[in-house]
Amino acid sequence: MLQISLITKQQDLEAVEQALLDSGARSVTLQNAAEAPIMEPFPGQTPLWPIINVGALFPADANAAEICARLDVVLGPDISLSFHTLADRDWVRITRADFKPIRFGQKLWICPSWEQVSDPNAVVISLDPGLAFGTGTHPTTALCLQWLDAHPPRDLAVIDYGCGSGVLAIAALKLGARHVWAVDIDPQARLSTQQNAAKNGIGKQQIDIVAPHKLPRLQSELIIANILSGPLIDLCPSLSQRLTPAGKIILSGILIEQTESVTAHYSSYCIMGPARLKDGWALLEGHRIKGT
Repeated sequence: MLQISLITKQQDLEAVEQALLDSGARSVTLQNAAEAPIMEPFPGQTPLWPIINVGALFPADANAAEICARLDVVLGPDISLSFHTLADRDWVRITRADFKPIRFGQKLWICPSWEQVSDPNAVVISLDPGLAFGTGTHPTTALCLQWLDAHPPRDLAVIDYGCGSGVLAIAALKLGARHVWAVDIDPQARLSTQQNAAKNGIGKQQIDIVAPHKLPRLQSELIIANILSGPLIDLCPSLSQRLTPAGKIILSGILIEQTESVTAHYSSYCIMGPARLKDGWALLEGHRIKGT
């Protein structure tokens, strides 16, 4: 295969991608080309770096001159391109090798469909890498899964707010939850949750997957919200009031330096415990104060 790499600005990216695809690119990948990390995008956003390293893969017989000509129209003749010839490889097998079963706590596992978990006591969630956030590899998701493993929500009604791939909703149900409301602003996340729930044998009577404005006026014994500190603070009154008296709330997607602010807001409604930390991220646990 032929690999072409170039650096472009954010405002030119759409045109560059289209030129590469029009030239026959089989894939286009984006990487940060400068020291400009993206720490905390809001739901529904797909932020990009100001300077982007673009890589494209073409068939080995692709016309390099034609590709250059298309890119010249977009970026001008001074564009700097690099070309590399890649040996044919089994990319599906290589990609799959990066995803192995992962255990969270004592018995909860996430396992891609092409792997198996040998432990007969394991609670296994079958989940393949996809478009929606949440395959368990991110520290915020891992913190929530570890908490669920240690506190199985047997016979509880659960709200998974910001469900992403549905992994936390599925974990809660496999650990004994009575019913889960999976809530997400992103239609792609809701579709992913629906597909993953079906793949894991979750019946439609066990889970409702809805946009936030479709969530009925109800209270649950457990709320898990693995989103971002800003939305968590904005949602504080409504999430807290959706808890039953003494119901538990689990908050994640919080950077360590944001824990004090999030805790302060929720302390008006809940008794908050100490943060659990992992790789710069935090999980907060609380239970509703009766009468609030």
